[in-house]
Amino acid sequence: MTDDFSATASELRYAVFRLARRLRSVRAVDEMSDAQLAALGALRAHGRHTLSRLAEHERVTAPTMTATINGLAELGLVVRIPDEHDRRRVHVELTEQGENVVAETIRRRDERLSDMITDVDLDGHDLAVLREAAALLKRMADS
Repeated sequence: MTDDFSATASELRYAVFRLARRLRSVRAVDEMSDAQLAALGALRAHGRHTLSRLAEHERVTAPTMTATINGLAELGLVVRIPDEHDRRRVHVELTEQGENVVAETIRRRDERLSDMITDVDLDGHDLAVLREAAALLKRMADS
């Protein structure tokens, strides 16, 4: 039984890695890093964050997140907003342009994935299996 789990884990890791790599190459702004896109995505999904909270969420150091946010701010994709109660604390928020970059990247990635599904000519059963697998993968990622 353990060998089955191990083999499944290995196959799944390899497939997810290759798929994620292909999708990561699709983006609305080519010169933007994966870390920058991840920070924009986190801000879109969860709203305004402090730098430290965003760093924690993305599992990077505060100095790394500061550098990431500096680059995004220079591009006009995020703004820094001083905390109303503590001037030492700064919040980061998406700009409309940042929202557009995230939305366009998601649209392009969804389109690419849809094309990939179409290219392998899946039938209704295969699509149902993919939907179930997506739900399971999400559950695993959220645990």
